Amino acid sequence: MKTKKNELTRQEEFVRNHKRHHHEIASWRTFIFIAFLALWEISARLGWIDSFFFASPSRVARCFVTQLKSNSLLSHIGVTLYETLLSFLLVLLLSLLVSTLLWYSEKLSEILEPYLVVLNSLPKSALAPLFIVWLGTGTRTIIVAGMSVAIFGSIISFYTGFQQVDAEKITLIYTLGGKKRDAFFKVVLPGSIPILLSTAKVNIGLALVGVIIGEFLAARRGLGYLIIYGSQVFQLDMVITSIIILCIIALGFYKSIQIIEHQIKKRLRM
Repeated sequence: MKTKKNELTRQEEFVRNHKRHHHEIASWRTFIFIAFLALWEISARLGWIDSFFFASPSRVARCFVTQLKSNSLLSHIGVTLYETLLSFLLVLLLSLLVSTLLWYSEKLSEILEPYLVVLNSLPKSALAPLFIVWLGTGTRTIIVAGMSVAIFGSIISFYTGFQQVDAEKITLIYTLGGKKRDAFFKVVLPGSIPILLSTAKVNIGLALVGVIIGEFLAARRGLGYLIIYGSQVFQLDMVITSIIILCIIALGFYKSIQIIEHQIKKRLRM
């Protein structure tokens, strides 16, 4: 009985310490953010920085409200969200499909590996003008630009994850009469879930970067278009407001995938 009580006490203490740690981290993050905003506002008001070029939290807030009242901001945000999510989902599906084919065929992986490495290292902003020539301006070009930033690295990461799965488990499947398909769906794919999720967290940010690059060059809507338009007409409050919204969107995407990751890991433990 005493042993069970001691174990419960240690478990409760661990949970309390874990919660205290997370509260402390959240408090420090909030403090740093508020301190940054306060320093930014004070610097603008005291003339330490030029508020025309660097804006200020109050100017950004006024710009946000003005754009919101004109009903244009939500439309631009919606366009960027749609393009990013579609690019991300297409990257996820195509990467999973191609990396699966590479795992099934070792010869194919050996043939394509150098091409994937070269394409992954290629600056994707250099491809954006070609996409405009090939596909024209519009949503299709922007989605392809978003995909181009993430897809090659994603294929490499997924395939590497498949290769790192315990070979003894795969051998056991073959020993019990299973086929390569059984080994993939029962061992390789489940064993690669942590790498797939961690890669997805990176891909959602890369897809957003690619979409913004595409909107810089080939859009009339979206936050990337607002940034370019604002810089051209020297409405830098609009530029900084759009950048801050992009930061919030990126954080929201990351947190959403992190929540999904925690839920999947809980189910795997059960």
